Amino acid sequence: MRVVLLALALGSCGPIVQVGGNAPRPDALHTLTAVAPAATPAPAAVDLARAVTVDVPTMPGALRTLRMPVTVSDTAIQYVPAAQWAEQPNRLFQRLLAETLASTGMPVIDARSAGLVSNRRLTGELLAFGVDVRGASPVARVRYDATLTTPKGLAQRRFEAEVPLAAVSGPAVAAALNRGANQVAGEVALWVRAGGGGGGGT
Repeated sequence: MRVVLLALALGSCGPIVQVGGNAPRPDALHTLTAVAPAATPAPAAVDLARAVTVDVPTMPGALRTLRMPVTVSDTAIQYVPAAQWAEQPNRLFQRLLAETLASTGMPVIDARSAGLVSNRRLTGELLAFGVDVRGASPVARVRYDATLTTPKGLAQRRFEAEVPLAAVSGPAVAAALNRGANQVAGEVALWVRAGGGGGGGT
């Protein structure tokens, strides 16, 4: 896990989560780091038939925040205190997906690049990216519903990862979500390489 500032562990006192505008100042800004091996150098000419464009996923309102959500019941969401992402999680996840796909040797086209249009487009919805404490022990959960559009048609698949948590603290949650996001990104990369016909997911 890459941290912009030094991450400080939470003290043993105080609530696990906190709601509303009285959240303490974050001790750290967290981000996601791809664990896939470095990509081979890209060829001078991009093979647009193999290339893919990765869109920023949509996400529900509960995730449209820099804070880390904690699902405490079927109808209540709170947040990890003193913890914050450097950017909204869907943008962090989009870059992680692009880096993971590129690490497999697949050309990845930036949607903002002028004059280049790939034949394949990966879109989706980041449905879960936080902590769930409703079970016997807390878990960090990443759930991504992917849609791959190609000249042959459209394929859809859900990808999900759960990582056990020993403590609900900013550094622990960020590390667990980074691990889960990399697991999901790796499975998505296999699926995209197979043209949306297989390679992990549910």
